Amino acid sequence: MNNQKVHILFWLKRSKKTSDGTCPLYARITIEGEEEPLSLGIKIKPQFWDTNIKRDTESSATARENNLKISKADVDLDTHVKILRSKHEKITPLMLKNAYLGLPLDYIGPVQKSMEIEKKPTLLKVFDDFIKRFEKLVKKKDRSNDTLKHWRSAKKKVISFIKFQYEAKDFELENITYSFAEKFFDYMTLEVDKPISAVTAKGYIKKLKQILEGCAKNKLIPLNPIKAFVCYGGDKEIEPLEFYQVNSIYRKDLPINRLSEVRDAFIFQCFTGFAYQDIYTLTPENIIEVGVNRERWLIKERGKTKVTEMVPILPIIEELINKYNGHQYCVKNNLLIPVNSNTRYNGYLKEIATLCGINRELHTHLARHTFADMMLNLGVPLEDVSKMLGHKSIRTTERYCRVRKSRISESMNRVRSKLFNDQGHLISSYPSHVLAV
Repeated sequence: MNNQKVHILFWLKRSKKTSDGTCPLYARITIEGEEEPLSLGIKIKPQFWDTNIKRDTESSATARENNLKISKADVDLDTHVKILRSKHEKITPLMLKNAYLGLPLDYIGPVQKSMEIEKKPTLLKVFDDFIKRFEKLVKKKDRSNDTLKHWRSAKKKVISFIKFQYEAKDFELENITYSFAEKFFDYMTLEVDKPISAVTAKGYIKKLKQILEGCAKNKLIPLNPIKAFVCYGGDKEIEPLEFYQVNSIYRKDLPINRLSEVRDAFIFQCFTGFAYQDIYTLTPENIIEVGVNRERWLIKERGKTKVTEMVPILPIIEELINKYNGHQYCVKNNLLIPVNSNTRYNGYLKEIATLCGINRELHTHLARHTFADMMLNLGVPLEDVSKMLGHKSIRTTERYCRVRKSRISESMNRVRSKLFNDQGHLISSYPSHVLAV
């Protein structure tokens, strides 16, 4: 058994003080009188280096990161000592240094700076890479510009949180734990000057989870540390429009062309269930003829999920397609109908709501919920609605579902007939039989 005494000392090399006032931290490996220095890639201000506890005592996020690195280096070196002892009768400081750096044990050449001070992946760097790739997808029209804006907004939230919580400009992936998500949530809902809702905050954390899930898949981290953080539940319920409200919008005389076009796009969504991103890029090529009757359908791969959504073309949609068949913008860009940017679209919808006397906020996604609600209340099976919406899972479609109004109405009509007479007066005695449901 190898009983060599191994001594590791962490020390600050004050002779290499940098312009920012910090000095590099080294580990001196000593085995049987033989020494080997090892740069740890950590820089500390001399006045905050405690030689007794071997820690950075400055009250800052950088110091906390430094101490995490020191602890990790200590554990890693100890682990390599045990492994080397189990395999070799005699070990040297150079062997331990090389093992720590991932070099061949007998390597004696110069250690490249990039190898000795490994640049570890950080959260904001990964965010940047993700957004750059997303920008390319937007240019190819595989993703929407509005979704890109959401990702940029999420990154800004993370930047401000790291600055607030850790007084740092970035955060290493390996230091992220479950509590990072908890603190991030509290920061957004409690700490900022203008707190956001829990639902909105969970939406940002959901994006963070997606980023970290990608990091785990790409082996940047062993696993997603915030995977268990619950981002569902308490979702903001979107109440769909009633049919009479949809009808009011459809039949409203709108002499202003910009409002008329937005109204038509909204009605198009209400009777196809297509999301804004997908209606924005609909072309004549998305129309196919199905079956022996050559029924016209709209079929398109959803930009968000890459799942194909398919919807038979209803007469009202056929009417709108014909209306814009020779529209200058549609002809030039090979589109079925003209659609504004999401911001303008939603802005004009507010004007339309006022003109139609609808006392609620209209937005593009409301049309999708309205389509699902109409289809379900008209008896279309959930599985079919899910396919038309292009959902990956029926569980997603279930979030669009509400108790069907027709079923409630039928149930209450039975109740009404048993508790009230034909004149609408309450009966004198409670019915002895059980109400049928």
